[in-house]
Amino acid sequence: MTLRTSEKVPSIIRRILGVDPAASGPTGYGVIETDGRNFRVLHYGALQIAAKRRKSSSGACLFDVHALLCRLIEDFQPNAMAVESVFTALNMRTALRLAEVRGVVLLAAEQHGVEVSSYSPREVKACVSGYGHADKKQMQTMVRALLKMQETPEPADAADALAVALCHIQAEQFSRRFGLPAGPPGISAQKSSPSPVPRRQIPARAAGIQSTR
Repeated sequence: MTLRTSEKVPSIIRRILGVDPAASGPTGYGVIETDGRNFRVLHYGALQIAAKRRKSSSGACLFDVHALLCRLIEDFQPNAMAVESVFTALNMRTALRLAEVRGVVLLAAEQHGVEVSSYSPREVKACVSGYGHADKKQMQTMVRALLKMQETPEPADAADALAVALCHIQAEQFSRRFGLPAGPPGISAQKSSPSPVPRRQIPARAAGIQSTR
């Protein structure tokens, strides 16, 4: 599902880019537009990098993820980016790989002057489904219901990215309503507010990228 536009978004409308980085599987992404009451899904999907591409270079996957994020930021002009943080229960090797992917995601945001907030998987699940240990099917069902989508978002990685964006939207609403730091009850978002930098042309399309939807 895609609605592309490069027009500036009015201040009353917020666009949030949610990202679910993956150590080895698809990296999910989703763009939600909201006026504070209503939601509109502009685009979602997951980046699946071919095995041959993965084997070609140790940095090929990171390059492709960075290129994808740059393209999404340039196409949709999000006001903020919400990223799922590293799950501390992961083994060391997987955690390091995931940290590398998150690193290039954060780099893309910094290069385009987009503010970033991070939320743990448990925080996102609790915010969207009301249960911090919800499985992927439950999350897909809740995301579909909350966003009033006609179909279940696939793959699950894309649904997770939309869930991260929803979590951030709720955090912003909670912050504005009570004048507190961003984060719904029990959630303390980690924020990174880069200084605005001039937008520049960054190679966005890379060989080997296969994006769903």
